[in-house]
Amino acid sequence: MTIARVTEISATSEKGFEDAVRQGVQRANETLRNVKAAWVKEQSVDCEGGTISRYRVNMMVTFVLDD
Repeated sequence: MTIARVTEISATSEKGFEDAVRQGVQRANETLRNVKAAWVKEQSVDCEGGTISRYRVNMMVTFVLDD
């Protein structure tokens, strides 16, 4: 039987949403074992001087627990 857990993380990027997701999953994989999926729950941007300065994603990351 496989048991999984879900944890919420937030990641930012100056390049775009896709890069923020990529960085978030990569960082989660450095701390958590058996990362299997990520669901983007929210997207937002930070603005400075009328332009977008950072892209932010809140994600739900699923990982399988060790036996």
